[in-house]
Amino acid sequence: MPLELPTSLSPSKVSSFTECALAFRFSAIDRLPDPPTVATVRGTLVHAALERLMLLPPEQRVPSAGQACLAEAWAAADDDPELVALDLDDAGRAGLVADAEALIERYFSLEDPTTVTPIGLELKMETDIDGLRLRGIIDRLELDADGELVVTDYKTGRAPNQNFEQSRLGGVHFYAFLCEQVLGRRPARVQLLYLADPVAIVTVPTEQSIRGLQRKVRAIWTAIERACEKENFAPRTSRLCDYCAYKAYCPSFGGSIAEAERVAGELAAQAELGTAHATDGAAVAVPVASAG
Repeated sequence: MPLELPTSLSPSKVSSFTECALAFRFSAIDRLPDPPTVATVRGTLVHAALERLMLLPPEQRVPSAGQACLAEAWAAADDDPELVALDLDDAGRAGLVADAEALIERYFSLEDPTTVTPIGLELKMETDIDGLRLRGIIDRLELDADGELVVTDYKTGRAPNQNFEQSRLGGVHFYAFLCEQVLGRRPARVQLLYLADPVAIVTVPTEQSIRGLQRKVRAIWTAIERACEKENFAPRTSRLCDYCAYKAYCPSFGGSIAEAERVAGELAAQAELGTAHATDGAAVAVPVASAG
């Protein structure tokens, strides 16, 4: 029986399928949970702080304000389910905050935020091409000094080496395509700001790069359709496997796809039951299965 197709594609899904088709299946089709990590929670925290910073009047976007915005974001995240799930002790929480503070400090060495003119923050965009739904969230959409659009994506991990740089830029070309489709304007440039290094990777989208992105997305969608029809999502082992939330289910490491399907089915049934009970006014806690 063919697997159910995902309802849309995003930059993260395109990247996931390219890196490992089986991990894509576990995430986008089976919808197995991807437990939070210190790195993902730290990234969310820093993004929230920079969003707050950009909401301030330009002249107030100074380093001390950046740290104040981080403190506000941290206070707001105190009962966030992902932070709670990490179950960090005091030392772990202090370490997370210290690392986030360092990233905010390095951000100011990449650009002068008093010169930025944001017109959209955490901006959700979506469009259809040939019946395929494409969607994404742009960290920051702004106008440059000439009134042209600029797409900025914050990254809290390390910058890729030159061999992987173009693959990382694929995500922002995706956003450039969304801007062109939704707003009718192609951005003058797209940039990745890697705060940990710190380094900026900047590129100029062109007609050729946008069309190339469209061809790539269509080819990936065709491959996903074929994989769903044949129920064949092949694993691709790499150094990324050590960080994969689904490693325990992967046949390459002694796991079982059938076990993943069983867990996915249980979670879907529990979620459906939870929805039914919530409709009746009763609160239901839906447990998250462990991959271990």
